[in-house]
Amino acid sequence: MNRQPAVAGSFYPANPQQLHQMLNQYLHDAKTSQKVPKAIIAPHAGYIYSGPIAASAYARLKNAHDSIKRVVIIGPSHRVGFNGLAVSQADAFITPLGSIPVDRQAIHAIVQLPFVEYIEQAHSHEHSLEVQLPFLQAMLDDFSIVPIVAGDASPEQVSQVLKLLWGGDETLIVISSDLSHYYDYKAAQKLDKATSTAIENLQYEQLDYESACGRVPISGLLKLARDNGLTVKNIDLRNSGDTAGDKQRVVGYGAYIIE
Repeated sequence: MNRQPAVAGSFYPANPQQLHQMLNQYLHDAKTSQKVPKAIIAPHAGYIYSGPIAASAYARLKNAHDSIKRVVIIGPSHRVGFNGLAVSQADAFITPLGSIPVDRQAIHAIVQLPFVEYIEQAHSHEHSLEVQLPFLQAMLDDFSIVPIVAGDASPEQVSQVLKLLWGGDETLIVISSDLSHYYDYKAAQKLDKATSTAIENLQYEQLDYESACGRVPISGLLKLARDNGLTVKNIDLRNSGDTAGDKQRVVGYGAYIIE
């Protein structure tokens, strides 16, 4: 079973050439580094709003384009409420740039956990996962994905799944999340700065849904990082008022890496 593209046209261009051009521009403008991150946190709004911030993280994959073979992506559920984590029976996810195979072996491994189950409705039209895929297609060669939608799950549960799938240099972890929603520009900057400090200090207990819509998957990554002596670094912190929106009601975006 393949999934058809659910977000093209609303979050990014459906035309492959236009999508390529948009991605190339964002990635060209982003700062790069020789170091390749093991995990990233990237936003998932429409590309005109959050694309430049997401590109700040994805541009750092350049030196691993042929070595990263699997990407674990966890994003929040925006449409369906459920407990635990949701996976899909799909064999591939499709974007305007082509088809990406799902690592069925990895899915089979984590679905053995009592809090992971197949919930197709959670994946239907869930943009938090799918907006990440074209960036990955632009930066990596041949790779598969482990797409996971987070419902009401604990940091311990998310951390357990990430630990199981952590792997080596062949595996990248992507956490999908925006930050504050619909505050005015200055209020959003203040709130997002506090959230960013909490993320960098691995203080996931301080995060709530006002902080980040992806609080659940972020918290799981931060718990794993804290338990294993890893550090999280913010590399970009802006909002829609800095990119393509007005400053009356903005959405915050942050890009973070674990190297």
